[in-house]
Amino acid sequence: MTRKVLIMGAAGKDFHVFNTVYRGKNEARVIAFTATQIPHIDDRQYPADLAGPDYPDGVPIHREEDLPALVKEHGIDEVVFAYSDVSYDYVQEKRKIAEAAGAKFSEAPVDECMLESSKPVVAVCAVRTGCGKSQTTRKVAQVLKSMGKQVVAIRHPMPYGNLSAQKVQRFGAIEDLKKHDCTIEEMEEYEPHIRMGTIIYAGVDYEAILREAEKEADVILWDGGNNDIPFYKPDLWITLVDPHRPGHELEFYPGRVNAERAHVILFNKMGTADKDNVKIVEQNVRQLNPTAQLVYANSPVTAADPSVIEGKRVLVVEDGPTLTHGGMKYGAGIIAARKYGAKEIIDPRPFVVGEIAETFQKYPEIGTLLPAMGYGDKQMKDLEATINGADCDAVIVGTPIDLARVIEIRKPHTRVTYELEDWSDPGIGRVVQDALL
Repeated sequence: MTRKVLIMGAAGKDFHVFNTVYRGKNEARVIAFTATQIPHIDDRQYPADLAGPDYPDGVPIHREEDLPALVKEHGIDEVVFAYSDVSYDYVQEKRKIAEAAGAKFSEAPVDECMLESSKPVVAVCAVRTGCGKSQTTRKVAQVLKSMGKQVVAIRHPMPYGNLSAQKVQRFGAIEDLKKHDCTIEEMEEYEPHIRMGTIIYAGVDYEAILREAEKEADVILWDGGNNDIPFYKPDLWITLVDPHRPGHELEFYPGRVNAERAHVILFNKMGTADKDNVKIVEQNVRQLNPTAQLVYANSPVTAADPSVIEGKRVLVVEDGPTLTHGGMKYGAGIIAARKYGAKEIIDPRPFVVGEIAETFQKYPEIGTLLPAMGYGDKQMKDLEATINGADCDAVIVGTPIDLARVIEIRKPHTRVTYELEDWSDPGIGRVVQDALL
């Protein structure tokens, strides 16, 4: 009999799991997806043109809260967990819910989801969101270009809009961000690549994306997101760990898989890391992956205009997912506030409105930082209103994109940037060169 499957997701890996493991296969039928983590991604349909001829009506996407009822209503045989950046305790909670409803529970397969490329693949992944993948990916791209390679980056999916229109997306110019109706979260990942002249692809169908990227690439650079596994089989697998969060390399899914399978483990933020925490992470990494090469790096922050910060009462805007999914208590903006002598960091919570207020209700541990959430026009407007309504002298923008380009900030503000620098010899640059020569 054909197994009935439900895939738990968050508008990204869940679709990739469907495409690689279930689409066009007869032994199982996906009855539904459930969605969580990201607002406004449920109550949709995975469209028929992406799902294939076996699904002429597409596949419905429901709220994760509806999972027990869906299992019972449809007689689901197996629930497949297919999203990331969660603790293993969280995964076990979902297992209990699925099994209590009467279904088998499994985690998405690793090897079956990694497609083969005709070109060399360098993957940059992490054990948690907020480890510093973005600047590491940019550093790797620079190294590859210095070797005369044509680099095409492919980013982990963030398809929050029209799924059919987002099947294959190519970004080669800033204007493409508007063309593809990108959210702040998407722009944060694509814009830095574009500004350094790297073509970047993303979307929904990652085999179709890969085949297009291969046409213009010497090397495929997998820009991993949300501490997920690579969607392509890597020739060089780099995994970042964060000595500011010792133990997380053991405790989070599927970041631990990234640590277990990596060829290279990169310790970032060494300039501000506690030595004892570094030792803890080193011991854990050696337990998980005794053969991986360890390298060390730092990501110093620089303010475009330090005078905006010095002696001022500042509102600090940080990368949204780093504070929410990543659970970080501070980011580049806070480091800049301390470095450049801010008088006071303003608590944004008295000024939050709309969906930004809802974000704080869902993630109360965020505290006195403002996450740059922008998963849609409404959330971006609420972010703009929150910033401009705050009682502060100035705003520190610690996001990977130029936030003032996409929302109006009617207060003095300065942007904080950060790039990866080697902290060890060999550093990541030499390691990449040696692997691909």
